[in-house]
Amino acid sequence: MAYQSVNPYTGKLIQTYPSTTEQEVEVALKNADEFYQLAKTQPIEKRAEKLQLIADTFRENLDDYARLITTNMGMLFTEAQAEVKKTIEFAEYYAQNAAKLLEDTPYNDVPGVRAHVKYQSIGAILLVEPWNFPYTQIMRVFAPNFMVGNPVLLKDPSIIPDCSDAFATVTQKAGIPTGAFKNLLINYDQVNTIIADPRVQGVALTGSEGAGKKIAAEAGANLKKSTMELGGTDVFIVTEDADLDQAIKVGAKARLTNAGQVCTSAKRFIINSKVYDQFLDGLIAEFAKRKIGDPQDPKTTLAPLSSKSAQEKLQKQVDMAIAGGAELLWGDNTPFEGPGASFHPLILSGMQPDNPMYDQELFGPVAQVYKVDSDEEAIELANASQHGLGGTVFAGDLDRAEKLASQIETGQVAINQMLTSHASLPFGGVKLSGYGRELSDLGIREFVNAKTIIDG
Repeated sequence: MAYQSVNPYTGKLIQTYPSTTEQEVEVALKNADEFYQLAKTQPIEKRAEKLQLIADTFRENLDDYARLITTNMGMLFTEAQAEVKKTIEFAEYYAQNAAKLLEDTPYNDVPGVRAHVKYQSIGAILLVEPWNFPYTQIMRVFAPNFMVGNPVLLKDPSIIPDCSDAFATVTQKAGIPTGAFKNLLINYDQVNTIIADPRVQGVALTGSEGAGKKIAAEAGANLKKSTMELGGTDVFIVTEDADLDQAIKVGAKARLTNAGQVCTSAKRFIINSKVYDQFLDGLIAEFAKRKIGDPQDPKTTLAPLSSKSAQEKLQKQVDMAIAGGAELLWGDNTPFEGPGASFHPLILSGMQPDNPMYDQELFGPVAQVYKVDSDEEAIELANASQHGLGGTVFAGDLDRAEKLASQIETGQVAINQMLTSHASLPFGGVKLSGYGRELSDLGIREFVNAKTIIDG
């Protein structure tokens, strides 16, 4: 597995990194265990100071870190700047709130018995992350576990090594203890070896359904706790009483941000028949405004995909969907020529259950639109998926919107706004979109020993 950064707009190689050796893995595991032992007696305030320093370093060099995202995986520079800001938000949330979130919880409901639960570290956590949000994906697991006292070992994607190396450098600049975080440029055989090691007690993965099944199976075989944040086929429901202009504007952004390479981006638009034509016309108009080009150019409004292989995979999926009966309503399905990974935005309709792409995640700027006559039909269609990560509802009647949101089988739903993550809110999915939660109080308690102490 070659770790190398390739600019997805130009196709030019930036640099190649040497892989982590078996000896280096063992040193990382040894150092991680030493930090685990150290953190047991270290005041949590010490770690909070270091985590704040990490946030400060990202803030002071925001544009430099954003530029690495753009050159490694193609994100628009303005979006990459927002990604760094979100990374800072996640770090500061746990630096400021972890001590309170980890306070003992009293349990005094048993007559004559007083008890409390302490939240304690368990050991090293292996973190397997994707490329679409290079820093926040790491921070949302590193920050809470660092505050708990769990060391984190990172296996990041091979296509964004500049970003993972930069994250590691930031932690070193902040002076966190050796072993608290290590970026490992490893293959999946080494991943399995690390999972089996007794010094490792948990695995957190964000990625594809296929990767999730493999890593979860390995974790299960070794009786290690795991969390999985996998793909989605998220719905965007619009009722006939919705603010249509706002729904169209948000819907287009929700599908095309980060070139559509977001697990929780709007992928299936379920529109009430009374406003379907008007919504579709508006969505087409918004899609048509997007300008493909260099993601570092402020005039570019649609980034390339992350890599040539991502471009080729999405093209194959779209062609299979159309061959399976889907209709191309709008867009140019001609593949981009040349070394770059750009992709034309497309709008499809007529996706039926027998289509090979019906319940598959199309990770790119490709929207699917559906027409329904009732809320009941909208919910039935929304839940006709084995995925359940996120969703959005646009409706004028907030009680109606709340009812619809409560019936969608997903881990989170946004009402009359774009779905996004917040440090203080739980994030995760159900069904094939995974299990466990990141962020908030739930995220910091995923990899802890919730120890019950019955007081004398």
